Amino acid sequence: MPGTSQLSPDLRYGLISIRELYHRCQQALAQAGGQPAAQSGINTYIKELAWREFYMAVLHFYPEVLETDFNPDLRGVSWHQDPAGLAAWKEGRTGFPLVDAGMRQLLATGWMHNRVRMIVSMFLTKDLHVHWMEGESHFMQLLVDGEIASNNGGWQWSAGTGADAAPWFRIQNPWTQTKRYDPEGKYIKTWVPELKDVPAEMFFAPPTNGLPLAKGYPLPIVDHATERDRTLQRFKVATKR
Repeated sequence: MPGTSQLSPDLRYGLISIRELYHRCQQALAQAGGQPAAQSGINTYIKELAWREFYMAVLHFYPEVLETDFNPDLRGVSWHQDPAGLAAWKEGRTGFPLVDAGMRQLLATGWMHNRVRMIVSMFLTKDLHVHWMEGESHFMQLLVDGEIASNNGGWQWSAGTGADAAPWFRIQNPWTQTKRYDPEGKYIKTWVPELKDVPAEMFFAPPTNGLPLAKGYPLPIVDHATERDRTLQRFKVATKR
């Protein structure tokens, strides 16, 4: 859905002030009296502006986050070198339709919705066990709204190593995320055209017959359940050191 303001590039390059946006949100709240849904949406937008400011504050007071994990207790997590997996992720060829759709949208447009950013970044760090810096660098090379503080903060949040991060044991499942956020497969079919004739419900779980979802489309490069367990073990080991 076109459900975001699309103003992040303008904020990134100083074409509009965050104070101006906040002021307009306050005006909109005043005009939305008695409309709970509208007020909720505006307040959510304000919270996103606050997240942006929060990550800038983190970078200001903890500049080391550009070189290491914010949480010192997790600086011993074991990350993998997986050039083939990293390349498949960058190209949108992982066999996970929602992940591939997001990465292909990024390649084509330099943008993707924040929900998809979280899904693809957790996939890289929690399913492929690749260090978040690899994804952070890739995003900065392609995002039209790429801003170093927010990008770093978002990646460390998803990796579980950052300030106020998602707990490291929270690992999003790309299959169930698809069922929740793209139940009709519209987003996937837009960016992964080889899947345009595949029933949407086929995107809610990995193939069980050993066959790819469509000709020319890869099988999943990992088993999510297996890699989830491995991630939990890796983080448990790191936190006990």
